[in-house]
Amino acid sequence: MGPLELQSTALRFFYSRPVNVVLLLILDGILWLQRPDIVDFQNRVQDIPPDYIYDVYDFVVVGGGSAGATMAARLSEVCDWSVLLLEAGPDETFLTDIPYLYPALQKSKLDWQYLTVPNPDFCQGMENNQCAWPRGKVLGGSSVLNAMMYIRGNPQDYDEWASLGNVGWGWNDVLPYFRKLENVRDPKISTKPWHGTSGPLTVELFKHRSVLQRYFYDAARQMGQVIANEMNGPSQTVFGPLHGSIRDGLRCSTAKAYLRPVAMRKNLHISLNSFVEKVLIDPDDKRAYGVLFSKNNRKHYVMAMKEVILSAGSLNTPQLMMLSGVGPRSILQRFDIDVIHNLPGVGKNLQDHVATGGLTFLINNPFNNGSLSTTVLDSTTTHAIKQMVFNKTGPLMDMPSCQVMGFINTKYQPANGSRPDIQIFMSAQSELSDGGIWSARGSSLSSSYYAKNFKKFSYRDSFLIMPLLMRPESRGYITLKSANPYDKVLIFPNYFAVRRDSDILIEGLKFCLQLANTPALQRLNATLIYHTTPNGTCRPDEGERFYECLIRQFSQTIYHPVGTTAMGPKDDRLAVVDEQLRVYGISGLRIVDAGVMPTIVTGNTNAPVIMIAEKAADMVKQTHLERELTREECSSYDYVYH
Repeated sequence: MGPLELQSTALRFFYSRPVNVVLLLILDGILWLQRPDIVDFQNRVQDIPPDYIYDVYDFVVVGGGSAGATMAARLSEVCDWSVLLLEAGPDETFLTDIPYLYPALQKSKLDWQYLTVPNPDFCQGMENNQCAWPRGKVLGGSSVLNAMMYIRGNPQDYDEWASLGNVGWGWNDVLPYFRKLENVRDPKISTKPWHGTSGPLTVELFKHRSVLQRYFYDAARQMGQVIANEMNGPSQTVFGPLHGSIRDGLRCSTAKAYLRPVAMRKNLHISLNSFVEKVLIDPDDKRAYGVLFSKNNRKHYVMAMKEVILSAGSLNTPQLMMLSGVGPRSILQRFDIDVIHNLPGVGKNLQDHVATGGLTFLINNPFNNGSLSTTVLDSTTTHAIKQMVFNKTGPLMDMPSCQVMGFINTKYQPANGSRPDIQIFMSAQSELSDGGIWSARGSSLSSSYYAKNFKKFSYRDSFLIMPLLMRPESRGYITLKSANPYDKVLIFPNYFAVRRDSDILIEGLKFCLQLANTPALQRLNATLIYHTTPNGTCRPDEGERFYECLIRQFSQTIYHPVGTTAMGPKDDRLAVVDEQLRVYGISGLRIVDAGVMPTIVTGNTNAPVIMIAEKAADMVKQTHLERELTREECSSYDYVYH
């Protein structure tokens, strides 16, 4: 891809969206001219032309996201193995590097733009009662679209996986892989024995902080919460700063961390804009031997001598399996798909961290010097761009959606429990900060809902506190819409199907309101927006009904669907893969993505997915590698080292 093509790709990505296009075009052009570190032209991944794709590889990795990028990079370390990575989307753009702009990436061409099946019990404030589920359709996957929050989960999460019969997945088993993937650059925590400093993924604090941060810390202290340097230390039930998958203040996706440094390896081919339609499986010996994919409106077959590895994510992987004849018999027969292997768990066991948005507070600015909310769509836009471009600082390097993060135990947890059930985001902006241009659109809020509850306060000084339910008991599922691979799956999240889930989330809402009522935040005259909106959808004067209203009106995903191809022992009826992540009943096929999680982790899922891929890569090497060649031996394969 040449310089002009790379730039035009970045621009076309945003042309398709009704946002502040002028601002983004100006910023894109400035980055091209002034920030060669972001353009990174010499190290960008080169898309292999179709005519240069081999007929046969040792490994074919489907999906170039958080797991797939990791797998491809690690497998290609074995220089006499050939690896093909197939990604349905394009490369990252320049603008995806900028932390503040992540909401603008939702509903863009880098997003699969999934919507859930309408349900009257949740997402009532969204268009057609459908929750938006952003998923990355880009090299790097959702690590390119997400909010970059680096949370590893709770040690008990992984011990629970092991207790379910998944040998080798306890905390002591996975911790070395977290350390392996990390390059922690925060000096306050980098020397801790539970962290690594030489891995591909850089972990830093965000470069810019809102002045609201100290008020948030004071509020947490006044609520009796412990303030710590990180969420990934000995105790998770603390409040502290947000660490992100950030490099020098910019997004560090898995494409940047894992693929760019090795993109010139001769044994690694990366094919972009390549849509996999089917895994090729021999129905007699039930062995996966290749894939069928489409690129440039042409179909291509490619064979895998050793394994096909599915890393297409919790939604696309089960879809691809069912389209290939592996899944619940009843679903396959409904769409006249030949049943190669009946595997009832495919698409089941869907879990997600449902959150409640809309808990927005208007505030007074005690400094009388402009907005405390870090929105760039105001008079500070030009200054913010200059800061980012020339000084590598400023609000564009910020993550205002979470200035302070915390984990708490509600009354449904033991008071001294070490595995909290609610995660808290304390945000220095809200739905008001951009007038709904990005935030409302990204969440699929209906225009009528936004107008009724938020519009009259647009661009006002405000903050948001958001609770997330950590370990839901409710289980959803995904299923096929048709046998056409280009028809998106039907998503049934089943939020709040178990009453305990809504009870816990309501307790989280109550805690957020108590935070806002602390002396620290009342110094800012923090006022719940619904108190000033008499005709709003949810009314605080209705007591408990207010909380119930809010969680069902403003239900929101935080990019964390997992579990649809769950790992488990063979006698588990819903298990899809074993502890080596090999698909039951099909040889030569392995799944490596968030779908294999039997239960969702306590915290953001991106770091755990990368860990899973790191561990899986070692498993594959142990299966197929008698010994790894030396550097000198590799030279005979015309292998390029970086």
